[in-house]
Amino acid sequence: MNVDLSEFDHPTWFTAGATAAGYLVLLAVMTVLLFGIPFGLFYFLGVA
Repeated sequence: MNVDLSEFDHPTWFTAGATAAGYLVLLAVMTVLLFGIPFGLFYFLGVA
């Protein structure tokens, strides 16, 4: 039974970097949605 080891050769650092970048993008989007938009509304309405 021969095992082809090339199927386990994955770009680990690229995957880890893409995962971290995805989380950072998600964090940035959530920050804008949860803090930026309400602050902008209050700022333009003259409350803040």
